[in-house]
Amino acid sequence: MAAPSSMTAKTANVMLTIPEKKTVSLDLYRPLRNYIVYNYSEREAQNLEDDLQTLKQFRSDIERGPNESSLPARRDLLQNYYKALCAVESRFPISPDHDHINSVTFTWYDAFKNKLKAAQQNIYLEKAAVLFNLGAVHSQMGLGFDRSSVEGRRQGSHSFIAAAGAFAFLRDNVAMKASMGSSNTVDVSVECAGMLERLMLAQAQECVFENSIAKGNTPGVCAKISRQVGLFYEEALAALNVAPLNQHFDKAWLAHVQLKASLFYAEACYRYSLELHDKEEIAEEIARLKSGVNALSEARKTSPRGAPQQLLDAITKLEASSNLNLEKAIKENDRVYLMRVPPASSLPPLAAFSLVKPMQMNDILDASKEKMFSSLVPDNSTKALSRYTEMVDDVIRTQAEKLQQGSELARVRLREMDLPDSILALEGNLSLPAALKEDVEAVQICGGPAGLDAEMQQLRDLKRVNQELLVQTEELLQKEATEDTQFRTQFGTRWTRPQSTTLTKNLQDRLNRFAANLKQAAESDARIERSVRDHAALMSILDCRPIESALPTLARPILSLDATEDAIVGALKQSLRQLETLGAQRAGLEDMLKEMKRKDDILPKLMTFTGSQEDLFRKEIAKYDHLCEEISQNLEAQEQLLLQIQAQNDEFASIFNLEDYKVSRERIYKQIEAAIMKYQEIKENINEGLKFYVTLQEAITNVKQQCSDFVMTRNMQCREMIEDVQRQISGLSFQDNKSSSGYTYPSVGHAHQPPRSNPQIPTETGHIPNPSRPHQAPTYQPPPQQPTVSGYSQTSPPYSSPQPPAPPAQQPTMSGYTRTSPPYSSPQPPYGFPGQGQPYSHPQPHPQYQQQPPPSHEYGQPAYPGWRGPYYNAPPQQPGALPQPPYTAPSPYPHPPPHQSGYYRQ
Repeated sequence: MAAPSSMTAKTANVMLTIPEKKTVSLDLYRPLRNYIVYNYSEREAQNLEDDLQTLKQFRSDIERGPNESSLPARRDLLQNYYKALCAVESRFPISPDHDHINSVTFTWYDAFKNKLKAAQQNIYLEKAAVLFNLGAVHSQMGLGFDRSSVEGRRQGSHSFIAAAGAFAFLRDNVAMKASMGSSNTVDVSVECAGMLERLMLAQAQECVFENSIAKGNTPGVCAKISRQVGLFYEEALAALNVAPLNQHFDKAWLAHVQLKASLFYAEACYRYSLELHDKEEIAEEIARLKSGVNALSEARKTSPRGAPQQLLDAITKLEASSNLNLEKAIKENDRVYLMRVPPASSLPPLAAFSLVKPMQMNDILDASKEKMFSSLVPDNSTKALSRYTEMVDDVIRTQAEKLQQGSELARVRLREMDLPDSILALEGNLSLPAALKEDVEAVQICGGPAGLDAEMQQLRDLKRVNQELLVQTEELLQKEATEDTQFRTQFGTRWTRPQSTTLTKNLQDRLNRFAANLKQAAESDARIERSVRDHAALMSILDCRPIESALPTLARPILSLDATEDAIVGALKQSLRQLETLGAQRAGLEDMLKEMKRKDDILPKLMTFTGSQEDLFRKEIAKYDHLCEEISQNLEAQEQLLLQIQAQNDEFASIFNLEDYKVSRERIYKQIEAAIMKYQEIKENINEGLKFYVTLQEAITNVKQQCSDFVMTRNMQCREMIEDVQRQISGLSFQDNKSSSGYTYPSVGHAHQPPRSNPQIPTETGHIPNPSRPHQAPTYQPPPQQPTVSGYSQTSPPYSSPQPPAPPAQQPTMSGYTRTSPPYSSPQPPYGFPGQGQPYSHPQPHPQYQQQPPPSHEYGQPAYPGWRGPYYNAPPQQPGALPQPPYTAPSPYPHPPPHQSGYYRQ
């Protein structure tokens, strides 16, 4: 059967276009700027001047209408202006309220009845009108394409789809709010926007149908597409026949839509009958053709006047083609098939296939990226953003806790199963617990047990140095005492100077205490050496490098019955790798959550969103759902995998006798811990010994310097006394009428104060101030505090040379003597004489000190203050015993007072 086309290029252009709404001139610039100045500042208004001018220009271009610009440019203008209005809506309250912008009234005329207009003091009417005009411009663009070609029909269909999207966006988002104003028009109502959406979809599907005919698609496919065109027109017709649209549109519109609906229903029946004829289903073919012809006849009779002639011609042509095929089908049925023709009411509905749907305008009209007025953020938007941020933080916190709990659970379960340590032990990759390994490394860095011998040698060297210093100091005093005895024997009663033993008693007492301290320290050193020898075997494990070589190994079973060890180990390793992969996935998921939160800025959307904030929050928070689902799946997979690893590990432990290995390994761990504790104990005792010897060395050095000063002073006195004695013997001395001759020694401890201003030597070594030498710089500054030896090292080598001697701030006591200078005596020597109120000067220059009270610490404390064993604890001292040694005093080396040595109190 022939299948002539029912559509021609001439009839194809019969479609409807939507006119734009008209408006009146309106100034938005001044009211908005005044609002910014009043609520923000003049400076803010100046900063937003460009945005205000842009908005003013948008409105001015909208008012001029579509004739002065091309349709694509008009479309872009409407889209940009709508996004600008969204930015204005969230920042500028436009309403009749006193505190709002109440000087702005939007006025728009109805698109289909130009005499009707709506005027409202809210922005919803403005937004509704802009969306309506956007849909109208898209419809005009669709009708403007050359639909005689395939490409033209494709472009036209796309424009009608965009128009349908604009009207659908108007219906769903703005129309209801605009209709709630005191004045409104029907063209922007929900009902009209829905009808226009269906109409635009019908025309878009019609373009698709025309292309399907041109491409030669099968009659069945063309029938389905045609039927969907008819359904869209029928839906639009149904909306036009009810209030409020039934009295608002021109009758030509009604006639057009009604005839189009019938035309495409009949076209679908005609195309489907061709397919039925090929299948030799003559009875249904006859019924379908009769149904299509009846629909055309009914539409011709009932449709209003005013339909275009082209559309009426298309109906006439389709009706003729249908009747021709109907006559042929009836004849064939009467002659050949003799089938009963079913009534039209018993036929199933024709199948329909929609190839168009409204364009999604959310992305096109999304104002969240709009920069206009972005610096203005109202308080309500800030509070809403804070609430959304709290919601996101709660999601992130909850999921992060799940991830951390999952990772911690995996670590605990693996530690309980001693994995992967047991697998590593089987492969020879042994390891210590992290804390224990750090302790071993610290011991080995310090030299380990093998390095204790060198440190003990340091102790011995320091002890020897101190002993030598002590002997040298004692020899100084002994030599001076011997010389004094010789002169006393030689000169007899003329040698009136006090004996050395009387003057050096305090110094000798201190040297005796030092000797006792050295003896006690030597006993402590011996105990340390015994401890090193006794525990050398225990501590020898610390000299193993690497320390892991001291650990036991996990061996394979000697006798295997089924040789499944490798398979069991391989399966366990595979499961552990899978568990590691799941852990890495969790780390990645946590990073993705944080990154998503960092980029999640909904403030622009919040500023332009016109619906419920809760709806926006639910929509935005849903972005995190897929990550939350992945986290749940990861944790579930890990739980199943841990159960599998538990079963595999039980089998592994039974085959490789894992319990015995653990017992052996724990024994070695405890041995290493005991060795470390003993090493640290010995090391600490050695350090305390080193600190003691260094402190004692400086103390002996200080006393040695005092002894040297004393000996030098006595030598000077000795020379002068020898001269005087020799003069007396030779008869050269004579009496002076104004002063007494010779030397007079007061008792020890009491200085004689003659009226002369010559210097005198005090009776106590601790009370000898240094003379002032303003023209000489000090050669040595006493250390301000005791040297410390901390940790496993010491500041100075324990057996280093003694420090430079301190200035003789304390000198032994000597009785002064007076003499009468002979008339031919030489000038006053640079150092003073005894009994003259000034001390003997040291031949070397010394700094001048301020007088301070003497320190109160003494020697005689236990030898090593930090000793935690029994070694350096001296036995209890009886009353009157030696004082405590100095190294436990709070500050063995304070700043020495000017009249003392700085270390001992006389």
